[in-house]
Amino acid sequence: GGRPPRAVMEREAGAGEGPGERAAPADPPDRRRSSSDMHRPRWAQGGGGEGGDGPPLDPSLGLSSRVDRLLRRRQMRRTSSSQGLQGLAQSIWRSSEEDLRLLDTMEQSQRSESLTSLQHLSATPMQRTPSDKSLFGSHNSLALSARSNSSDTREGLLAAGRAAAPRSNRLLVVANRLPLSVRQTEGGGWELQRSSGGLVSALMGMSGALEQRWIGWPGISAEGMGEGTQQDLEAKLHHEGYVPVFLRQNLLDLFYNGFCNSVLWPLFHYIPLKQDTELGDKDLGQEQWEAYRLANEEFARVVLQEYMPGDVVWCHDYHLMLLPAILKQHEPGMRIGWFLHTPFPSSEIYRALPEREEILEGLLEADLVGFHTYDYARHFVSACSRILGMEGTTGGVENPQTGNSLRVAVFPIGIDPGRFTAALKTAEVQERMRQLRQHFGNRRVMLGVDRLDMVKGIPQKLLAFEKFLNDNPEWRDQVLLVQLAVPTRKTVPEYQKLTSVVHEIVGRINGRFGSLTGVPIHHLDQSMQFHELVALYACTDVCIVSSLRDGMNLVSYEYVTCQEEKEVPGLLILSEFAGAAQSLGAGAILVNPWNVNDMATAIKRGLHMSEEERRERHKQNFSHIHMHTSQAWAETFLSELADTQIEAELRHRNIPPFLSGEALRDVYDGSRRRLVVLGYNATLTSTEEELPQHVRQFDQQKRSSTVHPESLASLEQLSKDPRTTIVIFSGSKRYSLEKKFKGLRVWLAAENGIYLRPPLARKSKEKDWVHMQEEVQTDWKDSVQPVFEYFAERTPRSTVEIRETCLVWNYKYADPDFGRLQARDMLQHLWTGPISNAQVDIIQGARSVEARPVGLTKGKMMERIFNHISDREGEDIDFFFCAGHFLKRDEDIFTFLEEEEEPYAGLGPSTLGSRQSLSELTS
Repeated sequence: GGRPPRAVMEREAGAGEGPGERAAPADPPDRRRSSSDMHRPRWAQGGGGEGGDGPPLDPSLGLSSRVDRLLRRRQMRRTSSSQGLQGLAQSIWRSSEEDLRLLDTMEQSQRSESLTSLQHLSATPMQRTPSDKSLFGSHNSLALSARSNSSDTREGLLAAGRAAAPRSNRLLVVANRLPLSVRQTEGGGWELQRSSGGLVSALMGMSGALEQRWIGWPGISAEGMGEGTQQDLEAKLHHEGYVPVFLRQNLLDLFYNGFCNSVLWPLFHYIPLKQDTELGDKDLGQEQWEAYRLANEEFARVVLQEYMPGDVVWCHDYHLMLLPAILKQHEPGMRIGWFLHTPFPSSEIYRALPEREEILEGLLEADLVGFHTYDYARHFVSACSRILGMEGTTGGVENPQTGNSLRVAVFPIGIDPGRFTAALKTAEVQERMRQLRQHFGNRRVMLGVDRLDMVKGIPQKLLAFEKFLNDNPEWRDQVLLVQLAVPTRKTVPEYQKLTSVVHEIVGRINGRFGSLTGVPIHHLDQSMQFHELVALYACTDVCIVSSLRDGMNLVSYEYVTCQEEKEVPGLLILSEFAGAAQSLGAGAILVNPWNVNDMATAIKRGLHMSEEERRERHKQNFSHIHMHTSQAWAETFLSELADTQIEAELRHRNIPPFLSGEALRDVYDGSRRRLVVLGYNATLTSTEEELPQHVRQFDQQKRSSTVHPESLASLEQLSKDPRTTIVIFSGSKRYSLEKKFKGLRVWLAAENGIYLRPPLARKSKEKDWVHMQEEVQTDWKDSVQPVFEYFAERTPRSTVEIRETCLVWNYKYADPDFGRLQARDMLQHLWTGPISNAQVDIIQGARSVEARPVGLTKGKMMERIFNHISDREGEDIDFFFCAGHFLKRDEDIFTFLEEEEEPYAGLGPSTLGSRQSLSELTS
């Protein structure tokens, strides 16, 4: 037997071996956490407060606490106005350096790790160089990676971290539309006028901190524009820091007015998709989707032309949901954040979108995805889980097939309150306020400022006001509603109908409750200049926001800010369906806009509210708005994006380097006696990604247990070499495993290595199977099996696999949330009942629960199998290769050879994926 001098060990990404993808032994009763002790997801912890500030880099490492990091971040934001974003980034790095020094101290006594391939804390994540076909099928990729000694650990971490500062120190802001309007003058020149808005004010407030380049559509088409004229416009825009993306008019119409505004925007606001009635309608939908894809590719082309190593790319909104994936295909090291300014709907609503998988997959390549509220983030994680089969984690979303993770966080946007408070002090606004007060007289004034849009709830607001006047006749001459409705999309039939409905309701109310001296509603179908809007905000007593769905609604922020100077501040009546309700709900009266009676009652309550309560409610809301400004929102997102890179590297520090196919073949060809050990599920089988979504639900179990044709052909070729011994190592039943590899000259290790069968040219008999563990206690099966079967009956699309030595309950294809709840109930029941004193281990996988004899692991059995084969072959094995995707409990199969032998030619534990491994990185 003896130990081989050359050990090559490799892990492969894929679905888990046997019962689950990523698993660890379940905690005993005294160590398991109760539901009240479980951490909320990291993307849920931002809430309405610190937004996306993250918890410790790795709670298991005992690094600085989440509270410490929150306090540090808050202090950074307070000082960022003087030191700029560059200083902010340096502060973040200094705090990270402290964490890394602590980490280094804790690990001085531990084994060394390979850091060269990880490029720890670098400004761009590691780039993996694809090689040619794998030994076991072209569907796997190989990459070369070097290794380093433990003496390099500390300085490697810190030096790489110091190099993490962006080399070009630029922020590329990518949005559908540039924040300006373009107009050609009579002389042929170009005139640019900057627009206003939350995103613009947020980023322009940091203009002195780092260089910004805005990339987007300039608002005009290049068609019909001469080459020289277009070049002049591009030069003008570049000089001002803008990079235009010109789209053909037809493409723009199908992309923006078609897929964006007719499909995504309504769906994200819970408006169902239109039902196609003819094939022509379906063809139009396909054209719109194709235009959406082409427009995202055009944006990507411009971004790549502008991009320099070290740049941070921040993409915005639903127009560019494919952009992160396209960019990462060309620049894997690019740092990309994406933020959604609208709601993200429930997964039950989103799943109606025909292109649901492609859009989610486009976002999964980003490093950080941000939302306004916890609800939107939760819906996104749920959609990824239910539609793509991803795992929702405390940090966001993880792909169980590859181990790649996407950080999902909450960042409530704000406004620039200083802009409004400064405007209130101007003579122009003061004069306008005086005029408005004189016009309103002694009447109490309520205000509504909305776009004339279907989701703004203007008809509901008017009906509630009508209900209030009807029930409270004493208020008819004492109250006035000023409704400002900014027209949008005037040519769309649905919006034209909405306009008619609103006008009809306004006319009916004014006709019924009006008089010769006045009417109860002043309705304006127009926009308003900034100084007039500020004056109107300041002069009114109640603001009503009745949105049916709204990403945030900053009108509520603006109104509260403009009430600061009043002795008795106005009151905010806010729809609970607006994102702002999660931030300003403490000081506002929250209402359900669909409940007209509820809104009418809220209006009456607001008008009768005491001055003291108004002051207290305003104080709470204004404090939040003053602290969570638009600039703080932008800085928090960017600092979180920087931290995401660091945290990702720290989380993946146990990932072995990528395997070099070329180096592996050189060692293989130079060896005399070889032992190749391969896992079965997710190593040699077909992958689910090869199946269409509608096929997976029916055929996935059958296909996932089928040997991949290329793997089978490679095995057949390798098995013909008399110097190569192949072992198929699986948790499957022995005779089932034998059917899969009938006719191949391979060893079969079934039931996690308990049964071993040498190569046979015939069907095996009982005596052909060698029992690698003579005494296997299975008396616990009689009490555990009924529990597994009971939960399989209660959980649709879950199954129980009964093996000779173990039991597996698999809920991989069940509803993920329900499956996790059932698994938790099962574990609680098992620990307190059937297995409390039994010789059995309960192992919880990502979507499975396995019961097996106590102490049984693939690593322990592999050592026995290795010695048995060495003794039988009678020749020392000088090449050992092990590949598979196993439970963490079984990853000792990669380590049992490492203690005594040095890897050859830099080859050792390696990976074809990005999952963390318990395996050593060096011997």
